[in-house]
Amino acid sequence: MGEEPGRRTRAAEPVGDTEPGGDVRGRSATVRVFIALAPPDDAKDELAEALGPAYAAYPRLRWNRIEDWHITLAFLGEQPVAAVPPLRPPLADLAAARRPVELALRGGGHFDDRVLWTGIDGDLDGLHGLAAEVRAVIGECGIPFENRPLRPHLTLARARRDDPASVPEIAAGLAGFTGRPWRAARLHLVGSDFGRGPGPIRYRDIESWPFGGA
Repeated sequence: MGEEPGRRTRAAEPVGDTEPGGDVRGRSATVRVFIALAPPDDAKDELAEALGPAYAAYPRLRWNRIEDWHITLAFLGEQPVAAVPPLRPPLADLAAARRPVELALRGGGHFDDRVLWTGIDGDLDGLHGLAAEVRAVIGECGIPFENRPLRPHLTLARARRDDPASVPEIAAGLAGFTGRPWRAARLHLVGSDFGRGPGPIRYRDIESWPFGGA
């Protein structure tokens, strides 16, 4: 594995601020943006322990860092940095008006034999409802995005093109995993323009907001 799982939280990163004169302050004029939930540390630790043998046995996989584990509610793709600030107030209001959904990590699966994930259990109706509200906010802000159906999962790793077997083998080993229930405490607006290139993707919170009653 390229990097052992580290601490569990991502550092917040300012996106969309400007210097006097209107120049964008940041790494580029665009950012890959998504809105997500993140499991708490104890739930991540529990899954990381279950993955321990796979970390050792499959070092060539591109393992996601623990602090980057998330459940995507809406993926906006590449957006101008200036599109981010209008999202902040309505997303903050949405989070404040909603109680947390109770979820759990369960089992394993894969997409196209290359992307390894763990599944999501618990209040799936609440999760789908939250995703629909998030996507409505995006639409009201006039931001175009591909509104694909929600398939709740948490991505763990990606295989190299010459390795068609590792991901299905690990997914089969995760079939019996059942994590403890947890409440999603915050709504996260995340940017992934960090670490572009051949290395692993790096995520940073642009901002996050607590749910009401969290």
